[in-house]
Amino acid sequence: MPAKLDLKKEFREYYNPSAKQCSVVDVPEWQFLMIDGTGDPNTAEAYRESIEALYAMSYTLKFMSKAEGVDYTVMALEGLWWVEGEADFESAPKDTWSWTSMMMQPAHLTRAHFESAAEQVRAKRNPPALDRMRFETFREGLSVQVMHIGPYAEEGPTIARLHQFALDSGYRLRSKHHEIYLGDPRRTAPERLRTVIRQPVEPVEPVEPA
Repeated sequence: MPAKLDLKKEFREYYNPSAKQCSVVDVPEWQFLMIDGTGDPNTAEAYRESIEALYAMSYTLKFMSKAEGVDYTVMALEGLWWVEGEADFESAPKDTWSWTSMMMQPAHLTRAHFESAAEQVRAKRNPPALDRMRFETFREGLSVQVMHIGPYAEEGPTIARLHQFALDSGYRLRSKHHEIYLGDPRRTAPERLRTVIRQPVEPVEPVEPA
């Protein structure tokens, strides 16, 4: 029987960065389950519902794939965060935040898998956010990233350090703040939580064609 796929290990560069040193990466195109929403993630029912639907679908897809002969480890929850019209979402009230909750899916899964899994989840649990879910590719491209170890509420200094690294390296920030949640807050002490903090960037000076 073939070994179980573990995409976090296969793509270690993107899912296990250093906590001591920021790095520059070029994130390739992958496919994701994605749900958009707005509101404070600590209190918004829509955010909780998005996570419920993502996990239900991700595990249904895993078991479908395993039955077809390809087993794999379900990927971590991820989130894109921003505030419309604001460059710095962190300083804005959390109830104004926009977000995309997302989970990466292996390349061998197809839209047919997605549609079949959605039918199964709808028949069994029918989570409220299921109809808002989409299955599509996402390419983040040139980015800076670092591992944050500790509570989510204490990410501020890590984010500031990452942004300063980007500026010192000749980049400007672009697009949406990205977090990848490698720890389970229900089972992990807050001071031991591991979160990848990623920020897309672009060169301050345009790169001349070769």
